[in-house]
Amino acid sequence: MTTSPPATAPASAARNRAEVLSRVEERLKSLLDLEHRRWAEVDHRATAPVEAISRLVRAGGKRLRPDFCVVGFLAAGGTPDDPRVVEAGTAIELLHAFALLHDDVLDGSAVRRGVPTAHVRHAEEHRSRGWQGEPRRYGEGVAVLAGDLAFAYAGRLAQELPRQARRVWAELVGEMIVGQHLDVAVAAEAVADPDLSAYIANAKSGRYSIRRPLELGASLAGGSHLSGAFEAYGTALGEAFQLRDDLIDVFGDAGVAGKPVGADADNHKMTLLVSIAVRDDPAVRELVARDDLPPGELSRALERAGVRATVEHRIDRLVTEAGEALAGTPVDEEWRVVLAEMAVAVAYRDK
Repeated sequence: MTTSPPATAPASAARNRAEVLSRVEERLKSLLDLEHRRWAEVDHRATAPVEAISRLVRAGGKRLRPDFCVVGFLAAGGTPDDPRVVEAGTAIELLHAFALLHDDVLDGSAVRRGVPTAHVRHAEEHRSRGWQGEPRRYGEGVAVLAGDLAFAYAGRLAQELPRQARRVWAELVGEMIVGQHLDVAVAAEAVADPDLSAYIANAKSGRYSIRRPLELGASLAGGSHLSGAFEAYGTALGEAFQLRDDLIDVFGDAGVAGKPVGADADNHKMTLLVSIAVRDDPAVRELVARDDLPPGELSRALERAGVRATVEHRIDRLVTEAGEALAGTPVDEEWRVVLAEMAVAVAYRDK
């Protein structure tokens, strides 16, 4: 990392931010507990999808998206006691649960946040109890339906938000889902296009993790005047966020990351990191074209190609761009400091 450490955010900003995020956490728990009791009255089997969501939420996670939503709201002049930002923050975390539950099925991931993924856990339950049918299909079915239920809960909360916030929500959801489809499609076709990979990274990850949550929060506080600043900041930091994800997948520590590393490479995902390496290194280009790629081989080739240093330099530049995007904007100084701190935390994390 080559950027200078940001100044420390004022205590009042940190206190307000923490207060709202704590209420988001309480709302998540109360909603899922209530839904569990509701479906338990129907039949004990009916609770499985709710339990899958709850297990994922309880396993931790960075709560990155609610955090950016809350900061966008407070930076736009919102007050910590406004219940709408709590509903928006809860909705966006449930949307994230939906995305993770489906993503783990799409990628065949065995571990998420250090615990077995929903489809793996339910497949094992099917197998151990000797139920009829195929364990894998059963496990994937439960996970997909749990994701659908999380999406329904998120939509239920979002539909009560003001009109402008609902418009931001609709953009966020559409971009994420189409971006996820493109991620699957370019992997299947082995499309090595850095520009397309950058778009996919921003659509399925960067925009929905940073830019749109900021805009969603700001829209609740009537902060449309901050849209331009948040768009520029979120676009730069969103790419840095995805590049760090790519580096963690190739070079990270599975124990720290809480999920297997190397999965994207082994699944032929045409990540932004891989696309850059394919463009610049003939050996990587040749490996990506192979159907019989041994596990770990592409990761080793990426290491030899020196792509890590290239991408780290790009992340440094993007973090700088994110900070510069806020200079001279209507964002108050205290929130520029908070957003600078968040940029460093997002871009230089290890999980």
